[in-house]
Amino acid sequence: MTVDADASAFERWLVSVLADDTRTEEVWGHGEQEVTFGRMRQETARVRGVLAAHGIGRGSTVAVQLLPSFTLLWTLFAAWSAGAQVLLMDPRLTAAETTRLLDLCEPQFHLAVDGPVPALVTFRDECEIVVLTHRSGRSAATGHRLVQFSSGSTGLPKVIGRTGDSLLAELDRFGRLPDMPRRGERLLLLSSVTYSFGLIGGVLHALRGGVCLHFSGSPQPRDLLRVLAERRIDAVFGVPVHFDLLSRVGRPGDLPALRLAVSGGETLPAEVFRRFEEVHGVRIGQAYGMTEAGIIATDLAGRHAPPAVGRPAPGMRTEVVGGTLRVWLPQDPYLHADREGRYREGWLNTHDRCLARPDDGVLEIHGRADSTVVIGGLNVDLTEVESVVLQHPAVTEAVVVYGDAIEAHLVADDSLTRGALLDWCRARLGPHKVPKALHFVRKLPRTANGKPIRNRELLHAGREKERQVIIR
Repeated sequence: MTVDADASAFERWLVSVLADDTRTEEVWGHGEQEVTFGRMRQETARVRGVLAAHGIGRGSTVAVQLLPSFTLLWTLFAAWSAGAQVLLMDPRLTAAETTRLLDLCEPQFHLAVDGPVPALVTFRDECEIVVLTHRSGRSAATGHRLVQFSSGSTGLPKVIGRTGDSLLAELDRFGRLPDMPRRGERLLLLSSVTYSFGLIGGVLHALRGGVCLHFSGSPQPRDLLRVLAERRIDAVFGVPVHFDLLSRVGRPGDLPALRLAVSGGETLPAEVFRRFEEVHGVRIGQAYGMTEAGIIATDLAGRHAPPAVGRPAPGMRTEVVGGTLRVWLPQDPYLHADREGRYREGWLNTHDRCLARPDDGVLEIHGRADSTVVIGGLNVDLTEVESVVLQHPAVTEAVVVYGDAIEAHLVADDSLTRGALLDWCRARLGPHKVPKALHFVRKLPRTANGKPIRNRELLHAGREKERQVIIR
């Protein structure tokens, strides 16, 4: 496997790793399946040949939308080592969401799942791939190696580009953290590899550092506990729901090899932090970041309880302005118009309300300052959900808010049923974005200047008042 003079530093690094025929250790494990370094190298070369036969090479733009699997991982390595720009898409996107992203970005190729996507998307050994060619697609106009997507407060997807230098710099940041999994250790990766922490802090850090990755094909807590115990896992990366489930099973001493548990993607509840340590004797650490910037701050060993997320990662510049955290980035991460004006003069507004503790520099995150919430480790823009609800012809007004779950308060024709509106939403939104509660009212409360009220407590108070009027 060779690279030409136009290869990026990231591509040269990846190819040099894949070309190391002295490495024979196990790199990935799933159930009884073990993938050695040699097999990973062979499968990557095989897939790279398949991609080349379809015309995928340097400068190609490739949307990769595959199920979590070994196939996904060596397909990513194959596309990157061939010099392609990868647009990484979640397989759980609906057909409408997928079409919108493809129309926006115009990739030349789309690597998709062969057949329907199962309702429960879990890790598997392999998956079939369909290579779809888009003749109207455009080749890469920039040097970005990875393109990802995140909800924005306008309801339109944000298209985020990461250069090879940016990816390598983040790998360096992870490598400089003394508590990260190290050579010879075993890491159970529960975080999605479609998103930054799972992909860069998990897959790429493990590849670089000689860490053996393990995956679980079952989300059931007792199955996860069995993998942790039988495989003598040293570290586990996941989202809060994983640690919530694991803290409800097992007994003290069940996991003698576990030294590190790291949560990323969303706010870690203090109760989960406390309960997990009580049961398993390990404090949950945190990895705080965002798609645009990668890892921002860490407290991997859990030395500080929530809402603290740790100190800025090595090399990251941060500041708190007006109670909101900003991070320094050398270039605009957005590949299309920054409709929200989040990136200005080198500083990216995270829209996270933050306190920087003066005594030790630890950052505390106290919620969002915009309409984006995080559910199951995934960003959900409430205005996007609201827009879909309003598009139904029977809905005249709607406000979408978040409490324990996404809920829509709406005014609609009497003929509209909850089932019909949920079917409408399911056809246009990913399952994690569909409202869990629908509240039909005769009118929505408004402010003095006529704007809909978006405070959840006031909306529910208005419903109670309306219910009393109806009873009379």
